[in-house]
Amino acid sequence: MRLAAACLALALALPGMAPAQSGDPATNARAAAETLGLAAEALDRAEGARNRVKALTEVIRAYESGLEAMREGLRRAALREEVLQAELRARETETAQLLGVLQTMSRAPVPILMLHPSGPVGTARAGMILSEVAPALDARALSLREKVQDLAVLRALQQSAAETLSEGLEGVQDARTRLSQAIAERSDLPRRFTEDPVRTALLIASTETLEGFASGLSEIAMDEAPGSLPGIEARKGSLPLPVEGLILRRAGEADAAGVTRPGIVVATRPRALVTTPVPATVRYRGPLLDYGNVIILEPQSGILLVFAGLDIVYGRMGEVLPGGSPVGLMGGPGDGSDLLAASAARDQGGAMRSQTLYIELRQDNEPVDPLAWFKPDKEG
Repeated sequence: MRLAAACLALALALPGMAPAQSGDPATNARAAAETLGLAAEALDRAEGARNRVKALTEVIRAYESGLEAMREGLRRAALREEVLQAELRARETETAQLLGVLQTMSRAPVPILMLHPSGPVGTARAGMILSEVAPALDARALSLREKVQDLAVLRALQQSAAETLSEGLEGVQDARTRLSQAIAERSDLPRRFTEDPVRTALLIASTETLEGFASGLSEIAMDEAPGSLPGIEARKGSLPLPVEGLILRRAGEADAAGVTRPGIVVATRPRALVTTPVPATVRYRGPLLDYGNVIILEPQSGILLVFAGLDIVYGRMGEVLPGGSPVGLMGGPGDGSDLLAASAARDQGGAMRSQTLYIELRQDNEPVDPLAWFKPDKEG
């Protein structure tokens, strides 16, 4: 895998850099390579629409992990290049003086260099001083040469990594397209109910709040099967976030406009894949109020997961999705410009996460703090 090999090369080229995130970059790169290889094998073995969806989901997740490792390698390479350039700039005067002395000495005849104006004693003393200074000058010259060589290697690695990154972005975009096709063809998922489109339209038209819409969801279901999916209380506090990202705002925190909501906001990268953390029934999907595209999932009776702010929403109302199933994609250009610009980035990548996913969890039609159920990877 060229993608994993390139990010591994970047990681190994920076042994002196302290890790910006938990985990060694080389280890992360190897893990990304292994995950990508397993996902590709699963994709080759996949049979049937449902298996293709699962395999493509794994491939996209693996690509996202690999691209993130690549981006981190590029960021560290850029930081290392900046450090080296600062060191070289700081030693410009010293280097110029050293070169000037060496050039002056090189133009003088050898016999004159062997003599001192004060006579044999001065010559002897000068020789002793030179014998001590020469190794230091050699060491300084060697150090400068190594730093210049390191700078050249880093620039070459960044160029190669940028080219490989472009190929990886093409691969993940192709996988997203194939995922959309596979989901459209999927017909083997169980359905707990079918949607009444008229009642759905009436409910949307008469709804002014998410609470009101959630309380009326049962009215739009036809021929609903009795019962519920297995409970998820035992997994409270350990559910994975539906998308890789940073916690931007906690429940109840005001946004820039002073608006507070009972859910959390996760900053994600453009076109990031959103999945359901647990098996769940699709209660609703589509635009809703001022939330943008929304999908509402019911993992068990009385609990609703609300994901808002997606660009593309997958699934059909009434379908029962297995845990880890894709439910949508975030918005954004999808051309990888945020990743390709990583070599110029100096932060931890939060500024590159230009998309936001709103997550709300409702229990018995009352909002509860989602972080009481989810286990975030990191916070901004």
